[in-house]
Amino acid sequence: MTPTPRPLTQFVVKVHSRCDLACDHCYVYEHADTSWRRRPKVIGEEVLNAVAERIGEHAASHRLPVVRVVLHGGEPLLAGPDRLRHAAEALRAALPPGCALDLRIHTNGVQLSKDYCELFADLGVKVGISLDGDKAANDRHRRFADGRSSHPQVLRAVALLNEPEYRHLFAGLLCTVDIENDPAAVYRALAELEPPAVDFLLPHATWEEPPKRLPGGGETPYADWLLTVHRLWESDGRPFAVRTFESVHRTLRGFSSLTESLGLEPSDLAVLETDGSFEQADSLKTAYDGAPATGMNVFAHSLDDLARHPGIAARQSGLAGLSEECRSCPVVRSCGGGLYAHRYRADTDFDNPSVYCGDLMQLINGINGINGISESGGSSTGPAAVPAAPAVPAQGGESLLPTALTPAQVEELARGYGGADTVSALAESQLALTRAMLAAAWDASGQGRAEAWSLLSALDVGAPAAVDAVLAHPYARAWAARRLAGDLSVGLGPLAALAAAAAVRAGRGDAVAVPVRGGWLHLPTLGRIAVPDGEAVVTGLADGFEVRASGGSVFTAYDQPLRRVRLAGGWTVALEDLDPLRDSHDHPVADRLSESELLGWTGALREAWELLGRDLPGYAEGIRAGLGTVTPLRPGPAGRDVSSAARQAFGAVGIARPATAPTLALLLAHEFQHVKLGAVLDLFDLYDRADERLYFAPWRPDPRPLEGLLQGTYAHLAVTEYWGTRTAAYDGLPGEAADRARAQFTLWRRYTAEAVERLVESGALTGVGVRFVEGMRESLAPWLAVPMPRAAEQSADRIRDERGHVRATGA
Repeated sequence: MTPTPRPLTQFVVKVHSRCDLACDHCYVYEHADTSWRRRPKVIGEEVLNAVAERIGEHAASHRLPVVRVVLHGGEPLLAGPDRLRHAAEALRAALPPGCALDLRIHTNGVQLSKDYCELFADLGVKVGISLDGDKAANDRHRRFADGRSSHPQVLRAVALLNEPEYRHLFAGLLCTVDIENDPAAVYRALAELEPPAVDFLLPHATWEEPPKRLPGGGETPYADWLLTVHRLWESDGRPFAVRTFESVHRTLRGFSSLTESLGLEPSDLAVLETDGSFEQADSLKTAYDGAPATGMNVFAHSLDDLARHPGIAARQSGLAGLSEECRSCPVVRSCGGGLYAHRYRADTDFDNPSVYCGDLMQLINGINGINGISESGGSSTGPAAVPAAPAVPAQGGESLLPTALTPAQVEELARGYGGADTVSALAESQLALTRAMLAAAWDASGQGRAEAWSLLSALDVGAPAAVDAVLAHPYARAWAARRLAGDLSVGLGPLAALAAAAAVRAGRGDAVAVPVRGGWLHLPTLGRIAVPDGEAVVTGLADGFEVRASGGSVFTAYDQPLRRVRLAGGWTVALEDLDPLRDSHDHPVADRLSESELLGWTGALREAWELLGRDLPGYAEGIRAGLGTVTPLRPGPAGRDVSSAARQAFGAVGIARPATAPTLALLLAHEFQHVKLGAVLDLFDLYDRADERLYFAPWRPDPRPLEGLLQGTYAHLAVTEYWGTRTAAYDGLPGEAADRARAQFTLWRRYTAEAVERLVESGALTGVGVRFVEGMRESLAPWLAVPMPRAAEQSADRIRDERGHVRATGA
């Protein structure tokens, strides 16, 4: 059976194959490929309809939640408004339910007008503009064929997109780097235009046609140019998004890249030319004539056929697809070998480092701030002082990618819910992210193939279930997150402890040394042993373990095992009161629970679980599938319930045990909403990360960033349903408890509805974000339709007026 290929999710559709400028650095007309000469000037409606159909069937087959399409050229505005409208409408109509369209157009701006902006506003098309900086910089390459400057027309286009009614259409600026241009002048000229984003692109070059170098310009002039811009960008407080810089920051911390020119993520891009031909990435036109060709077309071949093309597959093979020199490079996980086209050499094809190899290493190390400084604070010899470490691979050696959610699962989560399968998919994606973050943190440590890391890697091949069980521990990632954030005080001991715990679980006889501090050796997910400070060697045996302390003492049992509570229906919860990294929550953690406190927690959890199944059945199955750890917190001030979800601890919530089981049930549901949404935000950008505005939530007196408002609103979907269900149970009954439930339900449905509308009105949601928040609104709608007595409305008004904001429990 032919294996299912990785889906393609980004498409460049050439709607016009000619241009009204004569830019001398254009890869379409000025580089090796000449296929443009043989193609129709304008894409036909038949081709557009066929490509829309192909994208639609591909999205349906792979259950894609979103596809991105860029209308391109040549100069796409030359295709005219009618053809552009047809393209947008055909694409949107062809997509299956549950799949969003992120539609963009990239233009030189010369032809942009109010009429076009009105068209794009109607069609939901974002607009990107090419601009290389100030007039001197832009005129170096971007001129008309008769030599006239295009700069005034481009500035008019940007000014048009900056008008309030069109600002939401402005996707950003694309600037091609020229080392003859002053980087500070270019940056300031672009920043003055207040773009939402700027892409700084290296000029296309290969080993056959190397990039420009200036006499006396140093060995890494492109890195030097970009680092100058980076310093200005950082000193200005990152006023707009820059994909290159943000991708370096992200990949250094184990996250995915935002651009195909960096990182190891598989390429998911395809190009459609005006004659209906499918091609690979446009940048390949710079390599040799015919380099991007596939021999396929939209009429005879599906996108799955295209995804199986050897050229596409070559850009999807991650580390294995790089040259030997790249695979051993210390910055390979950030660099990713550079843009595929930039690796070309006639005798070795693409099996080479990027022609910008030295520049990319200098750029990454410069952004990372490690030049000349080692982890201990002493001097080093530069990049070579940070050797590469192998990533913990996915099982079977497959690429480390988050598990995709189906459109139905995304919709389920958007409505606030998430069954066992959906939450399990989130958990798998979080496990992949934990692996990546651990690898990145270990790379940054400079320890190379040290014992603990080598053992963890070996166990991942020989006993993968043991490694998964340890890495799925919520606080496994906390160590990596702190290290990557610059906190070196946590040391390397926690990673050795993870390796030791995996060795004990595997029981193969593997041994590893673990540093001991404070008299306790902690084995994550298992327990801790009282051991003298120093270094202890942990050996995993078939029937247990052996710990040999530095003084020769041997220990074979836990002094304090991790305790778990088994609940009805097979849900088991660990009460995590041992892990030193459990302090990841916003509140102080409790010490080791006494036996009486353990009994109190056990009874409260059993009763709370029963209430969750009764009052929040739509949430209960997801909680059982994804919430495996409750970390006891210290009690808050009298009368205040304390709970927390840590962003880097999927599967855990922190709670100070409240006075009643119903309150515990609500806190569990409320905090697990935060856990779920955090995992969703690791998979999808629901909002514009560049939006720095603050927003008021109805339940808080202080303004929050948009993510804070989104998190609170999502959590309160569960709060609203909890009180709504309890109100229904009291239907027609008098009494204090019934009145309180009605007042809380009235208050929280009102608060949550106001917050949903505030999110919608922010204008900062992405296409997926809009659909997600719409799902939240749909989930809330039935509760808003429930009639409530006037007394409940008055009570809600009184609570709001008296408190200004209230806690999620309403207690």
